[in-house]
Amino acid sequence: MRLDKFLKVSRIIKRRSIAKEIADQGRILINDRTAKSSSDVSENDQLVIKFGNKTLTVRVDALLETTKKDDAERMYTILSEDYAKDYRK
Repeated sequence: MRLDKFLKVSRIIKRRSIAKEIADQGRILINDRTAKSSSDVSENDQLVIKFGNKTLTVRVDALLETTKKDDAERMYTILSEDYAKDYRK
């Protein structure tokens, strides 16, 4: 499954166009390699997603073509969620 589609279907990122934009800026890694929006995602892949001041690391558990909102969380497991520190005072 394409990376941008996975991010939208899993509801990690709400719009596929935004998922594509973030991926094409080099802010998503699949198994420690920079990914493009067209990169293939497989089960057990580890994704590191940097957006805003947040870095989200998830493991892909399932690839589903479509999901209901309640089922979307079954597609991945959050491994870590880090926020950048605000150094402004």
